[in-house]
Amino acid sequence: MAPDYVLVTRTREAELVQQLGRAVREFYGPDPAASPDYARIVNDAHFERLEQLLAGSTPAIGGDTNAADRYVAPTVLRDVSPEAPVMAEEIFGPILPVLTVDDVDEAIRFVNDRDRPLALYVFSESEAVQQRVLERTSSGGVCVNATVLHVAVPTLPFGGVGVSGMGAYHGKTGFDTFSHRKSVLRRPTRIDPKLAYPPYTGVKERLIRRFL
Repeated sequence: MAPDYVLVTRTREAELVQQLGRAVREFYGPDPAASPDYARIVNDAHFERLEQLLAGSTPAIGGDTNAADRYVAPTVLRDVSPEAPVMAEEIFGPILPVLTVDDVDEAIRFVNDRDRPLALYVFSESEAVQQRVLERTSSGGVCVNATVLHVAVPTLPFGGVGVSGMGAYHGKTGFDTFSHRKSVLRRPTRIDPKLAYPPYTGVKERLIRRFL
């Protein structure tokens, strides 16, 4: 899993981008390419796919690439159109589009207008906002003020909904998902009321309607 985009209110966008840049520097130093902790893209095909997603974008942070090293810098994109290619597929790379909204209601509409996500992350100190997002969106799982961590909890079911997947696993949930619950009904042979069989007389109909 990896976050595909961030929705932020317009009044907090600049602050968010600033803090994202600060986190990149704290994690990987002034030059992430030189950091021993920063990974590379797994193969050439995925590197080329990510380069294509960056084409025509406006990086607020990063954007540098190196094909020989399969290096893609930690990249934050601003002014991203919801119809842009980078918004049309799962990214699975160090690219994070940031889109602005007026308020949480617009953010909820944005999420609900798209396929149901495998994971949704809501960041807010307001319990009312947290609850509104939980109640009005549908996703495979949710983290509040965190990302990805719900996958690490073995007692929480992990799975999707709709196009993001069906069923869930982890712990007992996984056992139930990959097990077939066979229904078995037993009845005695001595009791077989004629009420259940034709002919359906008026008396039978009245009795059936009375008890059913």
